[in-house]
Amino acid sequence: MNLATIDIGTNTVLLLVASIDDAGGISPLIYEQRIPRLGKGVDASRRLQPEAMERVVAVLQEYRKLIATLPVEDVIVCGTSAVRDAANRDELSARIKAHTDWNLEVLSGENEALWTYRGAVSGVPDADRATVIDIGGGSTEIIVGNRRTIKQKISLDIGSVRLTERFFRHDPPTHPELETAIDMVEDEIARAGRFEFAGSRLIGVAGTATSLALLAQGIQKFDLHAVTNYRMTADSVTYLFRTLRGMPSGMILDQSPVMAGRADVIVAGCLILREMMEHLRFDEMIVSERGVRYGLVLREWERRRIGGGTV
Repeated sequence: MNLATIDIGTNTVLLLVASIDDAGGISPLIYEQRIPRLGKGVDASRRLQPEAMERVVAVLQEYRKLIATLPVEDVIVCGTSAVRDAANRDELSARIKAHTDWNLEVLSGENEALWTYRGAVSGVPDADRATVIDIGGGSTEIIVGNRRTIKQKISLDIGSVRLTERFFRHDPPTHPELETAIDMVEDEIARAGRFEFAGSRLIGVAGTATSLALLAQGIQKFDLHAVTNYRMTADSVTYLFRTLRGMPSGMILDQSPVMAGRADVIVAGCLILREMMEHLRFDEMIVSERGVRYGLVLREWERRRIGGGTV
C-alpha cells in the first residue's frame, strides 16, 4: 500500500510518500523538505504567528498536489514540538482543514519519541539495540530500545531554534552565549542520566544530523544516499562545531546550499549533538534520513493489518 505522512516541525515541514510491503519494508516514492519555520517566536510567546501558519499552509497545498500524482490510501499530518507548545494550535488545525481538508494530529512528546525510534531503526538492519536521538527545532528526543520495543524514552526541551532564540543574541554567538546554552543542554541531558546506553548503537535522525553529514562530506546539495547510514564520529562533530561557531550565518550558508533555512540555527543543533555524544559516551553516530514520518507509516500499516484493512 502507499501512504503519505507529513511532519510539521518547529523548523521544517517534511513529506514522505512511501510504499510499504507485506513485511513492513518501506520504499520512499516522494521525499520532500521545506523550511517555513512555524516555531519562530513560540518559545517566548507560546503562540504560532499568523504569517508562520500561512507559510505552513502554503507548503501543505504544494504537498497536496505532489501527493495527488500517486494512488495513496491515506495522508497522516502530524505536528510536533512547536505545535504542541502553542496555545493557539487549534487555529493552525482549522487553517489546515479549511485549505487542504486534512486533519492535524498533535503528537505528544512520548509518541513522537516512539514513532521516531520505530522509523529510525527500520533503516538500520543491524541495530538490534539502539539509542536514537532526534534533534529538532524545539525539542530533542532520546529513545533506547531494541528492534521492536522501546525501553526508555524522553523528550527534552532543547532544539536548534529554541536554543538560538533563547540564548544567541549575536551572529556568530559570543562565548558567554555559547556557555549559557551548553549549561542548559547539560541540565536537560542529565534527565536521561539513568538510561542504559551501554551496548547500543547511536542513530541520529532529522535535519541537524543529515545537514552535518552533508557538510562533513563537502556535498553541495541534498543527497539521500549520501546521508543514509553515514557514520559520523564524535571528533568530526566537535570539529564542525568549532568551525561553525565562529562563523556568521551568511558565511555558514556560503559553505553549502544545504544550509538554506538552517544556517542561523545549525550552530545550536551542532552544540546539542556534540554534548549528547560526549555525555552519553558515544564515539560514533549512524546518520539516518528516517524518523517520525517513517514511524507513522509503520503505525498506519500495523493498524490496517490488525483491523483487517481498516484503521
